[in-house]
Amino acid sequence: MQNYKAPDNSVHFLDSPEFEHLLPTGSVSITDAEASSLNEAAQTAFFNSLTYAEKRAAAYPSIADQLDQIYHEGVDAWKETISAVKAEYPKGV
Repeated sequence: MQNYKAPDNSVHFLDSPEFEHLLPTGSVSITDAEASSLNEAAQTAFFNSLTYAEKRAAAYPSIADQLDQIYHEGVDAWKETISAVKAEYPKGV
């Protein structure tokens, strides 16, 4: 598999060079390490663009997991899990 960087710094992967014509114009071949670095930077930029509410909502376990925790561990364990998320992402910050 070969990695390519487009002019907008997006990373594209191709299994075969016969599909290079499908890449955005101006794409250049890059190493796995460069692709990894660009992906990490993009993920960090995306995370930093989220509001506290979006980060907080994503940090909560799914409803199914929350109900499972209540059933198996009790309400107090569930409250600890939820409190940890609320502490990490307080309202209005």
